[in-house]
Amino acid sequence: MPFFKSTIGRKIVMAVTGFMMVLFVVGHVIGNSTIYFGLLNAYAEHLHALPPLIWLFRFFMFLMFSFHLLFGVQLTLENRAAKPEGYVMKKNLRATFASKNMIWTGLIIAAFLIYHLLHFTFQITNPEISSDRHLDVLGRPDVVKMVVFSFRNFFISSLYIGSMVVLAFHLTHGIQSFFQTSGLNNDRTFPAFTKAGTLAAVILSLGYIAIPVLIVTRIVKG
Repeated sequence: MPFFKSTIGRKIVMAVTGFMMVLFVVGHVIGNSTIYFGLLNAYAEHLHALPPLIWLFRFFMFLMFSFHLLFGVQLTLENRAAKPEGYVMKKNLRATFASKNMIWTGLIIAAFLIYHLLHFTFQITNPEISSDRHLDVLGRPDVVKMVVFSFRNFFISSLYIGSMVVLAFHLTHGIQSFFQTSGLNNDRTFPAFTKAGTLAAVILSLGYIAIPVLIVTRIVKG
């Protein structure tokens, strides 16, 4: 389709899929935060009450992620191959570590996501502590114990914390780019959107990082 072959079209797809994934990141961290109130097992039970719906949602997010990753790599490679001198000079005026390394932070997040799914969703990497094999007092899969035992492992908690730092860098530029592609950003609003994107990225990453940190320090217990 011409739309997907054009640079503008693919940037629009990048913006839309990125926005959908940011919404998912927000919803996911809110759901994870139920562990502070002893409600994570109940949240997980309700979340998986309708298997067809949850699998449909997973398929939708898989498509969003796949399109975002595919077009992100394509656009990055095309930009590097073209390298018009004037464009590069102009771009570098606002280039940041996050903007210059979007392809790498994106690939790291993709690798982490695969591990995360194998760890917590499909429960393959650490079956001995899987929630499906251990039930709580109400007979529900004990997600809380699975999370707590996982993050008490220094390697696992370090991997998650490091990956969330990478996510923060990716979102810092990604959120600002969404407004740029949407036509809402300009020279006057650029500083405000940049700060807003950075703030949102930091808050979201800290929301995820807080859980393993509080578990490692024994503030949150299973």
